[in-house]
Amino acid sequence: MSRVGKKPIVIPPETTVSFQNKIIIVKGKKGTLQRSIHPDIDVVAKDNVLTVLTTIDSRTNRALQGLVRSLIANMLMGVSQGFQRVLEINGIGYRATLAGNRIEFNLGYSHPVNFDLPEGVSAAIDKNNSITLQGIDKEKIGLVAANIRRLRPPEPYKGKGIKYAEEVIRKKAGKTGTK
Repeated sequence: MSRVGKKPIVIPPETTVSFQNKIIIVKGKKGTLQRSIHPDIDVVAKDNVLTVLTTIDSRTNRALQGLVRSLIANMLMGVSQGFQRVLEINGIGYRATLAGNRIEFNLGYSHPVNFDLPEGVSAAIDKNNSITLQGIDKEKIGLVAANIRRLRPPEPYKGKGIKYAEEVIRKKAGKTGTK
């Protein structure tokens, strides 16, 4: 039983939602998002409240109901408030600089690493070691953050690398010398 899928979604002010031909379009003050919906899922709008319903009651459709409800709620939050993800760079000499729509990383390799930001994602760099990604699509922000983290994941001995701000790195003990 999907408890998430049955919860109604309140449409924020200054946001419009249209649903036709299994495509939902959400427009807000920050932008517009659209997504196609599974054929067995239906969305009903009534009095500034969206309800996600299944056409056929089965286990997979109840799971899809919860998924679609979460995706629509994220779309509504994105176009009204936006999303952000913060990454931290740890390590001596590790830094990032922003040049237009490209981030240039110095991560201890013999060459700088260039990362092009996709459309719809903006970045701000604070003190050369903190990157804040912002945008309206939560899925795209998370994917870009994961791709940036993959450039130099944090290592377990000193914690050097790129990590999420809320991530905790469990450090291992190094070798012990003989006495």
